[in-house]
Amino acid sequence: MELTLTNLEEQAARVKKAQVFLSQAGIFQRNKALLAIADKLEANIDFILAANAEDLASSTKSNMQDRLRLTEEGIKGIAEATRQVAELPDPIGEIVKGWQRPNGLIITQKRVPIGTIGIIYEARPNVTIDAAILCLKSGNSVLLRGGSDAIHSNLALCAIMQVAIESVGLPKYSVDVVIDTSRETEIEMMQLNDYIDLLIPRGGASLIKSVVQNATIPVIETGSGVCHVYVDASADLDMAFNILLNAKCQRPSVCNSCETLVVHKSVAEEFLPRLLDQGIELRGDEGTQAIIHCIPATEEDFLTEYNDLILNIKLVDDLDEAIVHINHFGTHHSEAIITADYANSQKFLAQVDSAAVYVNASTRFTDGFEFGFGAEIGISTQKLHARGPMGLEALTTTKYQILGSGQIRH
Repeated sequence: MELTLTNLEEQAARVKKAQVFLSQAGIFQRNKALLAIADKLEANIDFILAANAEDLASSTKSNMQDRLRLTEEGIKGIAEATRQVAELPDPIGEIVKGWQRPNGLIITQKRVPIGTIGIIYEARPNVTIDAAILCLKSGNSVLLRGGSDAIHSNLALCAIMQVAIESVGLPKYSVDVVIDTSRETEIEMMQLNDYIDLLIPRGGASLIKSVVQNATIPVIETGSGVCHVYVDASADLDMAFNILLNAKCQRPSVCNSCETLVVHKSVAEEFLPRLLDQGIELRGDEGTQAIIHCIPATEEDFLTEYNDLILNIKLVDDLDEAIVHINHFGTHHSEAIITADYANSQKFLAQVDSAAVYVNASTRFTDGFEFGFGAEIGISTQKLHARGPMGLEALTTTKYQILGSGQIRH
């Protein structure tokens, strides 16, 4: 009896079939696909912006508009990033290590594609390109499921990529976008074990939680960012102020923006008044409330990723208390210490349990492009397989190849 596949299963099956061919394609052909995508993006800017305008017209929230919006300059930047990924070394086929056993077996560990990747994400259409080009470069096919807010943008970008991919002789469905953005289809995708090898969610805490709870496919958790900046007793306060404003205000809607400021009590009276009249809603603990006017902060506030111009403030007696607070309330994403004390900086680096830990720099640098990866598939906040910004290497696994000359095991 022939099985009847759902529309999503048929789509996933096409993407999986494409991966078999893609995994055998050489780096020259994969790079040609990326360069063709970059050219097609620049040649179709008006088409992309028209699709993006439909999504923007349907959205009313200001922070959502920021995530959704594509511009001519932004599209050109995405195209340039695509070309930069094409210039990166090929991770596939790299020999991680090799050795010979006393019995004469020669064992090598080699990098290979993971297979078919599923990405579930929310309102950022740039993720459609970032994820696709990294998967293509690393020999993986990808099924993309964005949110309904960006569906017109995502479909337009996918159509452009498919034309480019086909133009260099690779399977069109090496990249595909799920059209149905219903909750039912989202759950179905999380359980397509026969077609998808790895699922990567990119978005807020509720999306991550839903995927972790419902997926039967292996998952890498990414995204959710309750990030901290700690101003130490020895901090240069001008430096601290500039770093904090960058971490909080440059782009508050992203996961590497600062949500909580932790301040040593000895510098609080001098530092905290600088935060007033900066366009930030301040929520502070009792010590903060005694120094500046702010909204009382609750425990729930310290657990919240606002993605907005809202900042929690916590005063601490020492570095140990700061580290305990960050490890308890953070999401293990990105944390920074501002300090002139070397010993304190090293203790912070060693004991803060997050994917990216900074000394005297903004948390906004936790990004694949800023780390030199060309782009990123997401920022992993877990510890298995990959952690932090995920570039090409994070989209590979390894296989052992063993050469013998007739050996048998006794």
